[in-house]
Amino acid sequence: MTTTQNTARVGLFFLLGIALIWVSYETLGDGNALKKRGYNLVAGFDNLKELKAGDDVRMAGVRIGMVESTRLAGQRAEAVLRIDPPVEIAGDAKAIIASAGLLGTNYIAVDLGSTSAAPLAAGAEIRTQASPDLNTIMTQLGDLGGKLESALGSISSVMGGKEGEPGLFQRLDTLISKNSAKVDATMSNLQEITTKVNRGEGTLGKLINDPQLHDDLLASVGELKVAGGDARNFMSEAQTLVTQVKSGQGTLGTLIYDDQAGNDIKAVAANLRELFDKLAKGEGTLGKLLNDDGLYREVQGTLRKADRALDGMGDSGPITAVGVVAGALF
Repeated sequence: MTTTQNTARVGLFFLLGIALIWVSYETLGDGNALKKRGYNLVAGFDNLKELKAGDDVRMAGVRIGMVESTRLAGQRAEAVLRIDPPVEIAGDAKAIIASAGLLGTNYIAVDLGSTSAAPLAAGAEIRTQASPDLNTIMTQLGDLGGKLESALGSISSVMGGKEGEPGLFQRLDTLISKNSAKVDATMSNLQEITTKVNRGEGTLGKLINDPQLHDDLLASVGELKVAGGDARNFMSEAQTLVTQVKSGQGTLGTLIYDDQAGNDIKAVAANLRELFDKLAKGEGTLGKLLNDDGLYREVQGTLRKADRALDGMGDSGPITAVGVVAGALF
């Protein structure tokens, strides 16, 4: 076998090896080695949380694509998602960064959205929602633990005391020891009060034990209910009256809302004002009677003449008396 033949065989095996490697890669990679299928979407986050190219994009737990690349865009980070072609994502769907287990890799989780929303077009931006980071949660738990430890220390200091000062329990023990006699007296008084109540003594005891007072109380409550019903009826009737007045019904409604009645009242008031003005000025018979002193003196003179005539009648007969009075007056 010549050197040329050996070289050709080695080259042939090398090409076959490369072909096998390519076929295996295509098979394991679902045929995506030389071409990109699907469409891209952009998801913007404040923090990508260790998300990297190649991580899954899942919907309802099913892989529908992968993260093609990550980048910075201004004041945020963006992940370019490659979505498999059969999958359509609703326009109102949201994407979050989730974690596969406590120590698993991160991935993009997309919710289903609504069926009425139009699907996102290629190159569109999907809405995102911030999710709690494990590091942030651990930091917050650490802060919470520190605060809890400080609170427990404060409670322990209050309960047990510090720097020679008695704690809460010591103070309570001292207070009870010093006032034990008063506490015993108070308990005795309470016992006496409850005994009287059980016997039906005093106002409270009668209220609790006397059935008559119970019946009277129920009767009073019934009367209050009746009074409440009467009050409601009164308010209803008053509301009806107000409604009628507003609608111009009845005398009061007519007086308030009828323009003709208002004009008539104004005319009567004007006539009364004019009459009172004439009386004050002494015009007319009544005005002269009220304001003319001469008429007053004439009436007084006439009355005096009548008195003298009656005094001079004496024993005269009726006809003579009438003549005397007429002569005295005229």
